[in-house]
Amino acid sequence: MECSLSHSVKIAPSILSADFARLGEQIREADEGGADWIHVDVMDGHFVPNLTFGPPVIKAVRGVTNLTFDVHLMIERPELSLQQYVDAGADRITVHVETCPHLHRTIQQIREAGLETGVTLNPSTPVAALEPVMGDVDLVLVMSVNPGWGGQSYIPQSTKKIADIRATLDSIGSKAEIEVDGGVNDSTIREVADAGATVLVMGSAIFNDKASVAENIAKYREMLE
Repeated sequence: MECSLSHSVKIAPSILSADFARLGEQIREADEGGADWIHVDVMDGHFVPNLTFGPPVIKAVRGVTNLTFDVHLMIERPELSLQQYVDAGADRITVHVETCPHLHRTIQQIREAGLETGVTLNPSTPVAALEPVMGDVDLVLVMSVNPGWGGQSYIPQSTKKIADIRATLDSIGSKAEIEVDGGVNDSTIREVADAGATVLVMGSAIFNDKASVAENIAKYREMLE
């Protein structure tokens, strides 16, 4: 009999897919609907094609919820602006291995600021690029789509990448979370969780006009049973 994953796997709605005209209200709906974290995708229009929001927006909605603000920086030279995100109310900051030539130093900066640390890689970047820092972070984020927009389809090869990272973390005794971002929905949620993911970023699967935010979160909780 399959075990239940519903209590061990966190759901982190991505506000990239929320209605920006009522962003605070949508975050509140996610909180009241049972979300575990709020995932904040910061894009600079350079490292990825899209341009989203920065510290002022994060600060403006920080007071809406006490949930963890899980800030994913898809930006070039993140080490130059980390303190702005700390001051805006981030609880954890994840940076890309591709944008950090001095990755250890950047991770140290985040930790010295009192935040939890995360590191991520694009779909075409091998897991080996993360291995030097896996023991130093609280979270490893697997991008299961090419970053830049919400609503993309899950890249199937991501499942093996999740499992490989899970095996590596287990082998070094790390309790770091494995977060997966991109294409997590009805058809992929169980596959991703079974591979070893512990945090599921869900954007258009949570924020849509098919059902309420609470109803969507409840549906995915049930699918993890």
